[in-house]
Amino acid sequence: MPVAEKKGIKIAAQNRKAHHDYFVEDRYEAGIELYGTEVKSIRAGTLNLKDAYCIAKNGEIYLHGMHVSPYEHGNIFNKDPVRPRRLLMHKREINKLQALAQQDGYALVPLSVYFKNARVKVEVGLCRGKKNYDKRDAIAKRDAKRDMDRAMKSYNR
Repeated sequence: MPVAEKKGIKIAAQNRKAHHDYFVEDRYEAGIELYGTEVKSIRAGTLNLKDAYCIAKNGEIYLHGMHVSPYEHGNIFNKDPVRPRRLLMHKREINKLQALAQQDGYALVPLSVYFKNARVKVEVGLCRGKKNYDKRDAIAKRDAKRDMDRAMKSYNR
């Protein structure tokens, strides 16, 4: 079930590139360790997940490459915009993801960042990389669907 369909959820950012570059095998919800000005900046919608990825090591998962712009009304409390951020999950989930991510061709990719009952959550996907021919096939299917929808729309008028 996509994240937006659940009640009490406001999406702050989505990683659209992840769906283009990877097959999403499984999805997990994780909390994220943030500072106060970072939360305010995320609420303002100033974050970017485009080149973000997760690394699991030593029983912890870290999110690298997520850019959270410094809060404009913050001062000395602003942190580095691209610092690694720890994801908060149960130990058994972390161990499971660490074992799965070590398999060849799999990666942990953040799919979206959202607010769930005033808490910031990250949707992490266990993903398998797409080859170029897979990407071309997905683009062709999307274009064909768009053409069919256009034809149906003009036919129904």
